[in-house]
Amino acid sequence: MEGVNTSSMKPTCRPELFDFEGISMVHYFTDNWEKVQKFQARPNDILIATYPKAGTTWVSYILDLLYFHNSAPERQTSLPIFVRVPFLEAVFPEMPTGVDLADKLPNTPRLIKTHLPVQLVPKSFWEQNCKVVYVARNAKDNAVSYFHFARMINLLPEPGNWNTFLQSFMDGKLVSGPWYDHVTGYWEKKQTYSNLHYMFFEDMVANTEHELEQLCSFLGLSTPAEERERITKCVHFDVMKQNNMTNHSSFSHMDFKISPFMRKGKVGDWKNHFTVAQNERFDEHYWQKMKNTTLQFHTEI
Repeated sequence: MEGVNTSSMKPTCRPELFDFEGISMVHYFTDNWEKVQKFQARPNDILIATYPKAGTTWVSYILDLLYFHNSAPERQTSLPIFVRVPFLEAVFPEMPTGVDLADKLPNTPRLIKTHLPVQLVPKSFWEQNCKVVYVARNAKDNAVSYFHFARMINLLPEPGNWNTFLQSFMDGKLVSGPWYDHVTGYWEKKQTYSNLHYMFFEDMVANTEHELEQLCSFLGLSTPAEERERITKCVHFDVMKQNNMTNHSSFSHMDFKISPFMRKGKVGDWKNHFTVAQNERFDEHYWQKMKNTTLQFHTEI
């Protein structure tokens, strides 16, 4: 990443959506597929997995601070989060691939993020018994956040208007496939794979410090209470939004005039977007999709 000026990159044309390995994708996440699938995980790697716009950057930053704030404080001021925590399947213009960035990470553990559904995660992560941190966000807020994100990033297809996008979300015709399959896929995996920690965005908003404590317990870290308190302050949404190393302001493929990358970080913002008719239609569809799972979400706190 050194020597690459991401702020001067030219915008690219919007990519087309296509079916790939059973889900919707764009070429920016499939161009390096063979190397992604052959990626060699190490036993101490930590995989951060989420559906897009479910709290990925938030939990990435929390983990980065937990492991490296004291040992390598310069990371926090010199390297954007998308370099510290590579996006495994990403092949973005004029940047090293996610696989290359991950392979060159000098630190241990390596923190790596993915939006792949559970069935497409490279097998070596499971074979090496790597720790996996999954963050899930309620469908309504996730859809709203994804909509605004798709409006401002030129690496995703045109989102259309809100009504069109909501239908695409319900149909699972968005990059990373259906939200329903994504969140339930990892939920089911957790029942048989003990090294998977399943977190909820809503819990993180309601009680960040408690969620941080639970995360430390899962990771086997004995982080002192005062250190956890300091990290909680650092990862507050408003603080991260102002932090140029976490707010993606140096990532040229986003148009911040349309929408900030870090927009609101709230629970319940969906109420400002859904009409009564959309909400009724969505609820009916949701219960059909989610009737066979024990997984439950809060749409407000």
